Amino acid sequence: MKQNRDTKVSKWVKRLVPFYLLACLPLSAQTQISDYQPGVTPEGAVYFLPKTAIRINLLVEKTTYTPGDFAAYAQRYMRLKDVPMEPSIQHRIIRVQMIPEGVADSTKAFAIKFNAKTVAANVALADDGRLLAINAEPSTAQPLKPFVPAPKPKAVNPRQLMNQEILSASSTAKMAELTAREIYDLRENRNLLIKGQADFMPQDGNQMRLMLNQIDEQDKALTSMFKGTYECDTTEHSLVICPDGPFQRQLLFRLSQINGLVDTDDLSGAPYYVSVEDLNTVPPIDEEAAAKAKKKIYEAGVYVNVPGKMRVTLYQGINSIITSEQPAPQFGNVELLSGELFNKHYTTHLWLNPITGGVERLDSEQPK
Repeated sequence: MKQNRDTKVSKWVKRLVPFYLLACLPLSAQTQISDYQPGVTPEGAVYFLPKTAIRINLLVEKTTYTPGDFAAYAQRYMRLKDVPMEPSIQHRIIRVQMIPEGVADSTKAFAIKFNAKTVAANVALADDGRLLAINAEPSTAQPLKPFVPAPKPKAVNPRQLMNQEILSASSTAKMAELTAREIYDLRENRNLLIKGQADFMPQDGNQMRLMLNQIDEQDKALTSMFKGTYECDTTEHSLVICPDGPFQRQLLFRLSQINGLVDTDDLSGAPYYVSVEDLNTVPPIDEEAAAKAKKKIYEAGVYVNVPGKMRVTLYQGINSIITSEQPAPQFGNVELLSGELFNKHYTTHLWLNPITGGVERLDSEQPK
């Protein structure tokens, strides 16, 4: 190759242009794969085929309860039963997503040598060396959007709504009694507005809604002095598994009601397990066919995945909470696309699935 050959690098795709495709050679199992870096080498290029990883996204809601100042009088004045007297924190999972991702499989590294006797080809590689396309623009993957919590409404301080009589009361019990009376007055005024019997009726619908909203806001704030307040915060956690084979009920994480996600060895959290099952959608390799394939090791061509399928299940204790089936090349085979597709008599465009490494589209045409 000439030293001044152009190399174009995009955000996540490295393009190697141009080179001549002669052979695609699998690296032996004894080869130190870590010594090979995907991209251009003096002899040609090296690429990886992918395997499928599963990203498990969890939305965890943290609820913080703070008892009200008048919690002890909730039953007496507001007829509220079982109002907690102590602060508490609880975590719970409110959403689980399983998202497949393609990652480079270092056990499936292949070399492409250059030779001027075959047709020139443009090869697109991902940043981690996965083969994406030949003589074609790879499809652009849409990045995952991170979870953005909704903005919290501004909290109303209930003490700012208390009148002078309440604030000057001689005891907490008296303050609770007067506050309860104020709440009942608000509710009565609301009913009078709805019935059209209030002393000061609104002039139009917008003014009516505004007045009702203000009454509801004051009622909620003052009632929180008895019921307490609940504040919710939601965070996103992401865990990635990349199975090389099937397994059953491996401990993935623990969830503590007080501390949220904790280490797997922290027994304060409830265990969550993950299982991976091979659905055996791809028949096993025939030994005789495999022996013939080895004789074609030096045949020009491109190796691609024939993905199988796996079933991933997440358990909370013994109960299954989500199951997902995904294509998975680690449960499939690898096949060779003949180098005849890339000789000077054809112009071949090849697109591979970035997650599975399987053929998404293959166009071949004779040059005019």
